[in-house]
Amino acid sequence: MATAPSRGWWPATGRRRHSHAERPARPLGGLIWLHVPGQASLSAMRELARRLIEEDGVAVLMTGEGGGARAKGVIFDQAPEDGAQTVRDFLDHWRPDAVVFSEGEIRPALLHECAERQLMLIMADASDPWFLRGHESWIPGAMRRSVSALSQVYAIDQAAMRAWRRAGIAPARVVSSGRMEESSLALPCLEAEREYLAAAMMTRPVWFGARVPRSEEGAVLAAQQYAMQLAHRLLLIVMPEDPARAAPLARELADQGWITASRSDEEEPETETAIYIVNDAAELGLWYRLAPVSYLGGGLSGTGLLTSPLEPAALGSAILHGPRPGGFGPQIGRLGAARAARAVASIRDLSEALGDLLAPDRTARLAQAAWGVVSDGAEVTEAVLADLRRALAAATARGRV
Repeated sequence: MATAPSRGWWPATGRRRHSHAERPARPLGGLIWLHVPGQASLSAMRELARRLIEEDGVAVLMTGEGGGARAKGVIFDQAPEDGAQTVRDFLDHWRPDAVVFSEGEIRPALLHECAERQLMLIMADASDPWFLRGHESWIPGAMRRSVSALSQVYAIDQAAMRAWRRAGIAPARVVSSGRMEESSLALPCLEAEREYLAAAMMTRPVWFGARVPRSEEGAVLAAQQYAMQLAHRLLLIVMPEDPARAAPLARELADQGWITASRSDEEEPETETAIYIVNDAAELGLWYRLAPVSYLGGGLSGTGLLTSPLEPAALGSAILHGPRPGGFGPQIGRLGAARAARAVASIRDLSEALGDLLAPDRTARLAQAAWGVVSDGAEVTEAVLADLRRALAAATARGRV
């Protein structure tokens, strides 16, 4: 465990406190507290919570951003204000066996009190360290004293690792690991259906337009028309953003002279089919598995991507996307840094990128790099789980209070 800073170095201030009666009851047995200060780590922390509950049978308390969308089996509470007595009341009630913070948020009073109780303190998905807003300290050495309470820091990259070392944490306690694995990456599909369609499409190049808004349909069709000049048997599988758009889109494409088939009409792509229209989002995993290249809708002319880019990455589909990531900025940033996705800013960009990725070796390089991003995240999650399991075993051995 980390050594606690000397007692009394941080002010015993704090605003409104929750009484024990206002909080949910603490369940019996082991309990891990996960604190999520922002959206960047929310999905990964949910995945960590899921695995702790399902694999280790322990209770998980989540504070911060996690309360906005309830995850199965997770207990939610407000994070305590960063004052000494408020923090003590919170920890007295929940009595966690270990704590995982994320993103680099520093709460000095909280870190100090956790270290006093010899709790394992992990900082995961750590960018540069930063004080909780409103608690920036003028006290000399406040950052160094705060980070000294942490047992282990998993930094998102080398630059973040260096920032933590400059902040004062012992070099042995910080590693440049990358981010943790995010939840629900390997979307399901019916394997018999995949095998049947794969056999039917075996000799054809295929790409997939995932949740394409109406405003981007023209760009996708233009890319299909351009790429068919390079590979005349190219098949486009397209899923409109709105499932109800599938039938009107099929009629419009037929009027324009396209040869189409519609899954909602129980049709299958024939030899001459150029566009296969699908509309069930529950089958995204099927189409990502079948299409070596996927264009993710929403980022070219919309407000942002409509699906997580890590989902096709986990299933081996090379990714094309527009310049607006929307709520998936951190994920696109990770893929972009690894050269594991290709951004397109216009209809021409999309057409040329698709034409370029008709070469199987180029598609494979992009997909392999994307898979590397996903699999590296899984290794980080395993490392954090191993730390937490040691803390749980130690709590059991000494007799949990």
